[in-house]
Amino acid sequence: MRFRTVLFDLDGTLMDHLPAIHRSYVHTLPQLGFPVPTYDQVKRAIGGGLENAMLKFIPESRLAEALTIYRPFWAATMLTGAEPMPDALELLARIEKAGGITTAVFTNKHGPSAREVCAHLGFTRYTREVFGAKDTPWLKPQPEFTAHALKILGADAASTCLVGDSPWDVQAAHNAGFPCFAVTTGTHTHEELSAAGADGVYPSLSAIGSAQFGLG
Repeated sequence: MRFRTVLFDLDGTLMDHLPAIHRSYVHTLPQLGFPVPTYDQVKRAIGGGLENAMLKFIPESRLAEALTIYRPFWAATMLTGAEPMPDALELLARIEKAGGITTAVFTNKHGPSAREVCAHLGFTRYTREVFGAKDTPWLKPQPEFTAHALKILGADAASTCLVGDSPWDVQAAHNAGFPCFAVTTGTHTHEELSAAGADGVYPSLSAIGSAQFGLG
């Protein structure tokens, strides 16, 4: 296998967390006097971290207030309805079985939340690390965040790839000098991911496993 390190995005890639995310926005925004957002509005907003997503709905002057409402509710409810994407656990298990490949979660989700949900869904047994928001000063697609992950993993960009579902993932990988293979199970369409420059766009994780990791 040409890749020795595989970084996986979390939301929309390894797991479906949109019901919990939407529920938290529905809880938060009306308390600030803003309309209840639709599921699709929240889906389109996420990807760049909580703060960036929240600013799609409220002015920056209300952000701190919104986060004090959102975060406790999120912490109490985020595991309800969280589900692995189809083939996620199977692909991680098959990569582990193949041997010689390091996998890690690389996400803009809040780091402690990401680690909790990864443990809950069974991803942690297969992944070396979970890198998330607030673990460092950076977020995807900042190259410093990717460089930090590679340093911790002892990985080389020349033998690394990223599997994700958004233009943020594509840009993060390309900023670091390695490919991004995208799935359409998350927040963006095949056309949007192709336009963003994804090195391959696939309908599922199993399709990426067959095409890029030789796990057909």
